[in-house]
Amino acid sequence: MRQKIYQIDAFTSKTFGGNPAAVCILEKWLDAELMQKIAQENNLAETAFAVKKEDSYELRWFTPEVEVDLCGHATLATAYVLFHYYELKENTIRFYSPRSGELTVEKAANGWLTLDFPADRMVAIKNLEPLDEAIGKSPIKTFKGKTDYMMIYTSQQEIEAMKPNHHLLSQLDVRGVIVTAPGNQVDFVSRFFAPACGIPEDPVTGSAHTSLTPYWSEVLQKTKMTAKQLSKREGDLVCEYLGDRVKISGKAAPYLFGEIEI
Repeated sequence: MRQKIYQIDAFTSKTFGGNPAAVCILEKWLDAELMQKIAQENNLAETAFAVKKEDSYELRWFTPEVEVDLCGHATLATAYVLFHYYELKENTIRFYSPRSGELTVEKAANGWLTLDFPADRMVAIKNLEPLDEAIGKSPIKTFKGKTDYMMIYTSQQEIEAMKPNHHLLSQLDVRGVIVTAPGNQVDFVSRFFAPACGIPEDPVTGSAHTSLTPYWSEVLQKTKMTAKQLSKREGDLVCEYLGDRVKISGKAAPYLFGEIEI
């Protein structure tokens, strides 16, 4: 069997930037074991699989190691594929995730795509010594969300200089760790580490901004903000806090399309 596959760089306007994701638009669901093998073979942070169901698409995401509850950049990449290669006439795509509920992506005339995701509810906790040791620097605050820890620092320079111990991070019982601080030229910056999911550092993490946006909205006293993720590839986002929902906007650039044998 041959299956079309696309690789899209998300949260960037240029190839080789942002976060690459593979996308497969399926006629029907494959076995989860096979989808996991495809994701492992792709060896990207995420591979997204979508199946059309009436007027929406069911959507699932796989890292090389596990299926995840939510992935922003691969959702953005999937929407880009559907808008550009599947001749959709509408400007909004409705997705349904068995793990995260209804998600939408809206296309603007200027090429930006906007995700509408549920906001994460972060709870302040005491700093954790094993986490501080793994990251290499104690934060001013630590929060715990549904799947991630979030650590707050005072400057962009601290975030840029971090060299975490990925082995120690992989021992933590959590999907990933967000580190964040105010930005020099944007409202806030971040990095995201998830070695337990097979991703030492994720280039741009849409789902992490469901945690980042509510926090910085309260701190900065504004609902719409600019953000940059400071991986080597970098990513640019615009985030808007709507209470129980978060809008996350970015661009995307195509890199590869072809077929795989399965």
